[in-house]
Amino acid sequence: MTEERKMYDIIILGGGPAGYTAALYAARAGLEALVLERLSAGGQMALSHQIDNYPGFEEGIDGFTLADKMKRQAERFGARSRSTEVQAVSLSESPKRIVTDSGEYFAKTVVIATGANPRKLGLPAEEMLLGRGVGYCASCDGMFYRGKTVAVVGGGNTAASDAMLLSRVAKKVYLVHRRDSLRATRVYHEPLEKAENVELCWNCEVTEILHESRVTGLRLRDVRTGDTREISCDGLFISIGRQPVTEFLAGQLPLSPEGYILAGEDTRTAIPGVFAAGDVRQKALRQVVTAVADGAAAVTAAEEFLAGGL
Repeated sequence: MTEERKMYDIIILGGGPAGYTAALYAARAGLEALVLERLSAGGQMALSHQIDNYPGFEEGIDGFTLADKMKRQAERFGARSRSTEVQAVSLSESPKRIVTDSGEYFAKTVVIATGANPRKLGLPAEEMLLGRGVGYCASCDGMFYRGKTVAVVGGGNTAASDAMLLSRVAKKVYLVHRRDSLRATRVYHEPLEKAENVELCWNCEVTEILHESRVTGLRLRDVRTGDTREISCDGLFISIGRQPVTEFLAGQLPLSPEGYILAGEDTRTAIPGVFAAGDVRQKALRQVVTAVADGAAAVTAAEEFLAGGL
């Protein structure tokens, strides 16, 4: 039997914290587990230069190192990893079939842990300044801006929540939004308007990130008049939503309007034997710690399925 035709008890799509927690729990349960990861271990977590809100690391830890530790721990118990990109899946089949750029893989159960990528502004210096003033997660990196000036771009719940969080640590917070009112739910409006260190920049878009070796400011354009102005800031949080990595599913599973997989806290999806874990799942909070919890829950549910349960 070739490697590609090998039958696994569980295949995990995605090697982030949810994926490698699932691999760890599966391997320790005696299941033959394979992780398929497009890039390196860790997913979005690997891009975080400092993680201070994951328990057990009193001095914090960088995302790349934490990801490598998670991978090594899972592989210590027998989980296997393959660097390959998933192109299509047949989840209703028995066995379930995964088509990748390196061949086909087959499994009795599948955990989808492909994550969600932050939506970007698409500005020239955005990628270069990631970790040097540009960020996508205020709850992850906001503490680095204590006593400094930051800007948040967006008008939805995430942006409003990020601005409120940052207002408690930063000296000043600019909230930049293209419209003249927030799309966020009303519960955020009054607190933001009353916060003395929050300045709402209505009808504005960011046209340029000003920088030297780090972010130094932003150039804003008024979308009504075309007038431009510059503001000084030490950091920029881009909070315009996330894009779940679900395009390869091609309508096989029910998704939310935003593209997230619909699954409960037990991670079970509409297809028996298929589970969704981590940021790809429709949920209220997307953090490393909640992704890890999903990974453990997914394998618990997979074990029940393999034993003849639902």
